[in-house]
Amino acid sequence: MRILLHRADGKTEPWIKDFAKYLPEAEIEIWHAGEKCQACDYAVVWSPPEAMLDELATVKAIFVTGAGVDALLKFGDALPAHIPIIRLEDAGMALQMAEYVTHSVLRYFRRFDEYEAQARAGQWAPLPQHHKEDFAIGVLGMGVLGTRVLQALAPFGFPLRGWSRTEKTMPGVQTFAGPDGLDTFLRGTRVLVCMLPLTPDTSNIMDRTNMNKLPEGAYIINVARGAHIAEPDLLTLIKSGHIAAATLDVFRNEPLPAQHPFWQEPRITITPHISALTLRRESVQQIAANIRKTEAGEQVAGVVNRTLGY
Repeated sequence: MRILLHRADGKTEPWIKDFAKYLPEAEIEIWHAGEKCQACDYAVVWSPPEAMLDELATVKAIFVTGAGVDALLKFGDALPAHIPIIRLEDAGMALQMAEYVTHSVLRYFRRFDEYEAQARAGQWAPLPQHHKEDFAIGVLGMGVLGTRVLQALAPFGFPLRGWSRTEKTMPGVQTFAGPDGLDTFLRGTRVLVCMLPLTPDTSNIMDRTNMNKLPEGAYIINVARGAHIAEPDLLTLIKSGHIAAATLDVFRNEPLPAQHPFWQEPRITITPHISALTLRRESVQQIAANIRKTEAGEQVAGVVNRTLGY
């Protein structure tokens, strides 16, 4: 068995060592631009270059070292439809995401962002507390990661809301579904958390029209993809005060360009796409288990529906 591995950061040695431990029967082939690779059974990638398509088109399955697959689906029909794309379902990312979102929600609820600004200005001015019943948290996307975030927030007593493409139920969460449910979901959400996959239907889902449906003084947390937000619209709504503040971990262009206006807006908190880092060992263990299941003809979790985009 041969596995074709590509890492954009070039750090392949730790992955090779982990595969040697958890899938010792596999031989690892490192993809290099301009070099001809031997035929491989599987590929393990994150955001492969277009030059890798010929090799990807001949494997049994492509394993993605993350939860999002838009970096692969952008190639469209260049990747034969019969080759399954299999994403990570969790591999340690859900807990990290829950930590990040919970911290961001509590920071806004307790007004720590405003106290930080006061401290920098040398001001001592206690602020009125937000009322928890008026601080509904709405999660866009109720997949594995979104569900874990809602579970993490449950003990704090906030009103919890969730929106998904199709109807879902979750104890303690008011749920909404489909285009018809999105309007009602947004109008009752004080803190909007985006955890959607990026598809043609969800691109720019947070544009001026939808963000205007949020209550005055709402907050936005985006840990999904930068293309979910119409960036100029967000900036306009923050400057008008309709959106009180935003915490953004993802952007249309990464790294975020130095001249981007987000850097100059103090009510936007920026982090460098670190809300849920890929945990290599857990990822390799999950991929190894799924390769063994594939070899045995068994079903595996995380197979991407290309029509839906996740």
